[in-house]
Formats: sequence, structure tokens, C-alpha cells
Amino acid sequence: MNTNVLKDIPYADDKMGKRKVVDTDDILIMQIALKPGQAVPDHNANSNVHLLIIEGTITANLDGTENTLEKGSLTPVAYKTPMQIKNKTDTPATFLVLKTPNPAKMS
Repeated sequence: MNTNVLKDIPYADDKMGKRKVVDTDDILIMQIALKPGQAVPDHNANSNVHLLIIEGTITANLDGTENTLEKGSLTPVAYKTPMQIKNKTDTPATFLVLKTPNPAKMS
């Protein structure tokens, strides 16, 4: 399947938008879309993660350290790291979450 992550970005009015881009045993790639003021529910990384910002800017609090991630940023997040991700700007933001291995294969 070929997905253009710059088209039909999954923004939602009432909560974060998301879609699966790739789902195999080796990797899960999710696209997350945040309108201004929206956030990803607080959680711990359920695999080894990389965040790749495609559009806009997000604030990622990773294990207590706040990071401003802008378009083009690629940020590693270790397994089980506490994460808080928010769009604190006045413009939409979308990013890819690359999880290796797929969390379904984590034991």
C-alpha cells in the first residue's frame, strides 16, 4: 500500500487524529495529527520509538525533559519512556511515530 502522508492528514475536531501507515511484525508507523491545543494522551513508549515531524511544531515532554520539535526533527524515544506530546502552537502539526519492533511483538 502506498500512502502519501501529506494528503488526507487525519485531523479530528475533538481529539488527536491518527492512522496506521505501516503495520508489520518489524515496524509500526502511525501518523498523528494535532490541531492547535490538542495533545496525545500521556503514556509510556510501548516500543523503541522515533518521532518524525512532517508539519508544524510539537512539544514533547520525554521523561520530564521538554523538547520543542519542529518540521524535519527526528527524535528517538527509548522503550518505556514517559511521554507527553502537545501542540502548543496556533497552527496544525502532524508527525510519524515509528515503532520498532511492532509493539504487538514486544514481550
